[in-house]
Formats: sequence, structure tokens, C-alpha cells
Amino acid sequence: MLKLKIEKVAHGGVFIARHDQKVVFVSGALPGETVSAKVTQDTKSYLRAETLEVLEPSEHRVKHFWKAALRGAGGAEFGHISLPYQRVLKTEVLREALSRMAGIENSVTVEAVPGDDEHNGLRYRTRAQLNVDESGTAGPSKIRTNEIVFTRDLPLAVKEIEELGLHLKNFNGVEKIRIASSNTGNLQWMVDKKINGDGTLIERVSGRTFRLSPGSFWQAHGGAPELLTSCVIDFARELDFNPQKQNLDLYSGAGLFSATISTVFPDAKFLAVESSKQAIEDGEKSTQDLANLRFHQADVLKYLRSQTAGTFDTIILDPPRSGAANKVVEQLVRLNPRNLIYVACDPVALARDLKTLGAAGYKLQEIRAFDIFPHTHHFETVVALSR
Repeated sequence: MLKLKIEKVAHGGVFIARHDQKVVFVSGALPGETVSAKVTQDTKSYLRAETLEVLEPSEHRVKHFWKAALRGAGGAEFGHISLPYQRVLKTEVLREALSRMAGIENSVTVEAVPGDDEHNGLRYRTRAQLNVDESGTAGPSKIRTNEIVFTRDLPLAVKEIEELGLHLKNFNGVEKIRIASSNTGNLQWMVDKKINGDGTLIERVSGRTFRLSPGSFWQAHGGAPELLTSCVIDFARELDFNPQKQNLDLYSGAGLFSATISTVFPDAKFLAVESSKQAIEDGEKSTQDLANLRFHQADVLKYLRSQTAGTFDTIILDPPRSGAANKVVEQLVRLNPRNLIYVACDPVALARDLKTLGAAGYKLQEIRAFDIFPHTHHFETVVALSR
């Protein structure tokens, strides 16, 4: 057992303390607090620990809203922190990553999704996954383990998902359950691969309709698609987006960004590249009215390597949490687009890629960040770059 003074927040939803000249990454704490913590991992260079008792609490500490999280359930590791202060901490993480890794000093702040403060950041998730253990209990997994935590409520999920009550049922022989609710009233749940409820999820964003197949990726926060597309469109305007030239949408999914931009800029020429066949099919079905938006199924890196420098004017990319990474970024630099719009869900991966792009001559023009994952350490950042 260690008595620790917490110094500051770190990337990954943990907090930094020090013990015997080692850094300690502590969960469940807050900057300025003194806590009693149990060591869960001991390496040569650092320790990991979890808070057992708060000896001197922060003024920003609140009662956790979810009992399951107190028993280790993932997905609400910031639930003991007041919602406004969560965004302060996320802002610190973003600014430090940009400064330390990319040499960028910026006053960006992580913004709330409209409406979230009124609901204390609850009831925002339109997608949920329940894992199932050998006894048939369905629920969230315990952090860093495969152990299932039973819960009687799902406070982060929209009411339609909680009221379905699947987390209260037994599912012997099942591995996982995926539940989705659309903004047009569809409700669908997949028990392993068996589809129940609505066969197609219909989502409306920025005046467009997207028809999604079971299991297709979509932003979990109900307000995120509208907010992110609005930001990307605004950045495209700031970058003097040219719809007459060929533009590229990488990791496109069903074409959320290219389709909505094409609605604002009629006849915009876009190629959307995505590795998922299902997402490509959803995109093609949802954009039949957009003659100049084409979809191409391919691995992003392989596709970029096949292209000629100067082909694309603006490239939008929304990579997975690991970021675009060096090889993809190198190809972006080689292709030499005039503009880049990068949508990122990890600040450290973003900062790493911005360092490489900056060294190649791309300058940061715009940046915004959004708290689309309240009560977790995650958030989304959108940047606009030009050469």
C-alpha cells in the first residue's frame, strides 16, 4: 500500500505520482489529491496503482454515477470527476501532446457536445457492447481483464438501449451482444451474429440519410456525427476547398464526411477509400444521388502507394485510434495534397503524425476538440493543415 500525492493527469486516463524515484500511474485519482493506492504492476521504470482511499480529496471530485464502474467496469474511468473538469484535464493532455511531441503551442480547448452538460454527460451512447462470460452473464468487461461486471443499469447508453434490458438476461453460449439505436428510431441488437430488431439502421446527418448494415461502424455519441461533419465542412471552407479538383476521403466508412461535404459543395469530386466491404456497400447505397462521389475498397496504405503525386487537392482522413502512423503519413507527404483535414481520436497519435507533417511543410491552420466520450479519457480532435 502506498500513500501518494497526485501531481497531474497523464494520457490514458491515469494520473501521475512518484514513489522511490519511480513514476506511478494511478487510476481513480485527481491532481492535488493524496490517496492510498494498491500497486497493480511493478516494472523497472514505473508502477501502476489503483486508488483505494482518498485521504485528501480534490474539489472537483464527485460521487461516481455508476456502481458497476466502482467494481471495475470499463467505460467510465472519469466518472468520479465533475464534467467541466474532465474537459479541463483532456485539454491539458491535448496541449501537452501537441507541445511535447509536435512542437505546437496552441490554446485549443476540449468543447462539450451541445446538450451534454444538461444531462451530466449521460445517455449519449447510441452503440453499446455487452460481453458474456461462461455463466451467461452479460455486461461490460472489467478494465484490463476479460472479467464481466454485472450491472443493473447502463447510464451512458440512450434510454432505448437500457430499456431493452439485455444486460439483465442470461445468454449461455453467447460471446457478445452489440446494440445500436439510430437517430431516426431504429433499434437493433446482434447476439453474436444473429440480427434482432431492425435490419437496417437509418441515420440522418446534415440533411443526408445513411442506411447502415448490422454491425457497421458509426460514431457512438448521438451528437457526434452532426458536430464532426459541421466542423469538417467549416474547415474545408477555411481551406478554400476546391470541389472541381479530385479530393480523397481516407478510412471513409460509409462516407460520412465526403457525402456531407458533397451536399454543401454540389458536384464535389471525391473518392472514398475504405477497407470494409460492408461499409463500402452502405456508402454506395446511401449516396446514389452523388454522381461525383465514388467508393473504393482497399487498404489505405496500399492504395496511397499506387497513386501519383499531385492527384488530390484535399485529403480527409479519419484513422483508427492508433493514428495514420509513419508509412501512411509518408505517402500523404509524397502525394503532396494542398490541404489535409485530420480527424483523430487519440491526441498522442495525432501529435506524432503532426510532427512528421510539420517537418514536411504542412502548417496547422485550424484545430478544434470535442468531448464526444464523456466520463472517459477519450475525445476527438479535428485539425486542418495546408502546405
